[in-house]
Amino acid sequence: MAKNTENQSLARRVYRIMWGIAIAMVLGGILFFVILSRQDLPTFEELENPENELATVILDKNKNELDRLFIQNRVPVSFEELNPYIVQALISTEDERYYKHAGIDLEALGRVGVKSLLLGKKSSGGGSTITQQLAKLMYPRIDLSNMSKLQQVVNLGLSKFKEWITAVKLERSYTKEEIIAMYLNKFDFINDSYGVRAAAETYFGKEQEDLAVEEAAVIVAMLNNPYYYNPKRFPDNAKVRRNIVLSKMLKHGYITQADFDSLSVESIDMSNFKRKTQSDGLAPYLKVEIQKRVKEILALPENLKPDGTPYDLFKDGLRIETTIDPVYQKLALEAVLEQMPKLQASYFRHWKGMNPFTYDMDDAQKSIVNATLDRMIHESERYQDMRYSRLGALIQEMQENVANLVYTDTEIEWMLDEEKNPGRIAGLQSKGTIRRDKAQRMRTILDSKEWQDLKVQYQELQKATEKAFNTKTTCRIFDYASPDFEKDSVMTPLDSIKYHMEILQTGVMVMDPTTGFVKAWVGGVNHKFFKFDHVTSNRQVGSTFKPFVYTTAVMNNISPCTEVIDQPYTIAPGENNFHIPEPWTPKNSHEFTGQKMTLYQGLRESVNSLSVFLMKSFGSAEPVRETAISMGLNGDEIPAVPSICLGTPELKVEELTGAYSVFANNGEYNKPIIIQYIRDKHGRLIYQNKLARHRAINEKTNYVMVRMLEQSIGNGRLGLVSPEVGGKTGTTNNHVDGWFMGIHPRVVIGTWVGGDYGWIRFRTLDAGQGAVMARPIFNLLMRKLEKLPAEEFDAQAHFIIPPGRLGITIDCDQYNQEPAAEDVFDVNEGLQDEFDIIH
Repeated sequence: MAKNTENQSLARRVYRIMWGIAIAMVLGGILFFVILSRQDLPTFEELENPENELATVILDKNKNELDRLFIQNRVPVSFEELNPYIVQALISTEDERYYKHAGIDLEALGRVGVKSLLLGKKSSGGGSTITQQLAKLMYPRIDLSNMSKLQQVVNLGLSKFKEWITAVKLERSYTKEEIIAMYLNKFDFINDSYGVRAAAETYFGKEQEDLAVEEAAVIVAMLNNPYYYNPKRFPDNAKVRRNIVLSKMLKHGYITQADFDSLSVESIDMSNFKRKTQSDGLAPYLKVEIQKRVKEILALPENLKPDGTPYDLFKDGLRIETTIDPVYQKLALEAVLEQMPKLQASYFRHWKGMNPFTYDMDDAQKSIVNATLDRMIHESERYQDMRYSRLGALIQEMQENVANLVYTDTEIEWMLDEEKNPGRIAGLQSKGTIRRDKAQRMRTILDSKEWQDLKVQYQELQKATEKAFNTKTTCRIFDYASPDFEKDSVMTPLDSIKYHMEILQTGVMVMDPTTGFVKAWVGGVNHKFFKFDHVTSNRQVGSTFKPFVYTTAVMNNISPCTEVIDQPYTIAPGENNFHIPEPWTPKNSHEFTGQKMTLYQGLRESVNSLSVFLMKSFGSAEPVRETAISMGLNGDEIPAVPSICLGTPELKVEELTGAYSVFANNGEYNKPIIIQYIRDKHGRLIYQNKLARHRAINEKTNYVMVRMLEQSIGNGRLGLVSPEVGGKTGTTNNHVDGWFMGIHPRVVIGTWVGGDYGWIRFRTLDAGQGAVMARPIFNLLMRKLEKLPAEEFDAQAHFIIPPGRLGITIDCDQYNQEPAAEDVFDVNEGLQDEFDIIH
């Protein structure tokens, strides 16, 4: 009896303990899920719209990728686009029961628990499914370094449960195929390669769909640990892991034993490895320009997101459809890289034993050159590193404790001047260079004890800089003949700066005159070394402006056969509507001949006297300005002075090419177009460029000008196959700028060549004229275009001949048999008086 009572008492105690454990587990579970619910679990809405930073893709005219704009180089790939080898390798290696579970593989978890935890086998494999691995990517990595063991266990446990819950949610929101694509698109393969597409491009130099099975295995191998299995840095590690992936594929029947045996012994080929930079691609200069223009477009109210917020150009995965023709772009680059190395070699021969940084300069000019060199030294990475190491900590301390100033070199120099010449800061303030509050902060700094330390350190920095930039060392420099256009050379850093300043530059734009579509854009010789875009920079245009003067003359019924005496012409103060303060009598580039010349000859030979004569005849600069503006040029860049007839305006290659397209397009102007459409990542249209066109000049006037431009290049047509081609060279003072503007019925090609600085030039006209510097690029490019199929470039196309009588004589034999000019032309009196002189 006692024994039964004792058994009953024991049973009750066990019963109570079990109930206590059960209640504790329930309460613990409730508490755990309360704690878990306070964590940053993604909602279903967030899972339906996962936040990835997607690169914006720039597309060419064929809708193929031209380049990307990104913070994270990620372009998503759909499951249907995925390389099947990647999918097979992924499932075989990471989750062989992928299609049999709902996000959590209980069987795999059990295997890990028994083999790893109970039997201590480290090679038993992980229990995370592909879906869990995707879930893990949705959370920031927890920093466990400052946690106790208990805290680490608790946080890891919470993380694992969060992954499980998120994995289940993912499985309920997406198909298995979508989850695989999301995982491979989101994973960071390092080296600026976000997602499988960028990884394939970076490590193997090809699209992911083109990867061979062994290359796909390397990509999947990196999923385990992208740093440790980085095939570029740790090829042996990557090879071992790749072979594990291949063995898994063998196990599941995706490759044969023979495949495995041959592939597993191969090394990983990294010869095509290239980390993508902003200077890569077929059109890096254009990419930067598109970036500027798209930012402006997206800032407009009509182009905001549906919720009213602006699009992020670098994160929202936009698609920018451009007019660029990849074939034309490639050929334009080839033409540049054929002409510019030869021209550069000619330049160095031309200056051998002489110094372009001092040649034929007065003290004021030398001072400008030295100031430019000093600025470039102080902007260099070498100097900035030296400055930070010597001044960085002290400046940060002074910003926090003395006065909040940037402490640029200029500001420090101002304060040094103030010490030597009190009143310098007040003078800067009175001129509006600095504001009152900044002036006060600078005075506060000068009164501080820290200023003495800064002054000493800064002066020592300048001495160290002088020494460092005049001491020979190994410098990486631009070089046409070297792989990737760069090489190491031993020289002083100052000589390296001068060397790069002496590299001649170019700007080339090709457009279709009938549509305005820009087909090619080359902004310089190498974007990595020279970031400045010369298609959009303003340069003096020289004689390429003269066709606008001649167009104005033809509009006034002046025949190109009209003869003008090649002699000095003067426009005096008060004469007509020129409003100039003193007499203006420009010279020719050659001696005046005193002979008669037709306008044909004047344009072909760029004779200044004929352009001045015509300008003088118009009685004002306005008629020429109006012509140029109607043809698409910016009137703000064309002053109302007579010297514009000689090409003094500073214009862009882009706008001058657009203006010349009028000649090639029967007198109609089409504004150059680069960006056609902008779409969001779903394909929804955000922006559509509207064609801007108008009749610029009469079609008969235009036809006369076409014939003049054809004669301007000579009867040999530059040796081209095309039956109709014209153009105009341009050379500015001291041969600083060389131009050639070429027209064809299907393309207009604008080309500028020169130095970035006025003293980087040829000393003679023979070496530095536009016909020598710029025209060869046009010739080379046209010859390449002429070899294309007719559907890509119709070399045999003809300019449009307007119907009916021209009303103006363009055949000079016929013209010479006609009555005197004053009896032929219906012109105003200002023009008539001049014709009486010459005909």
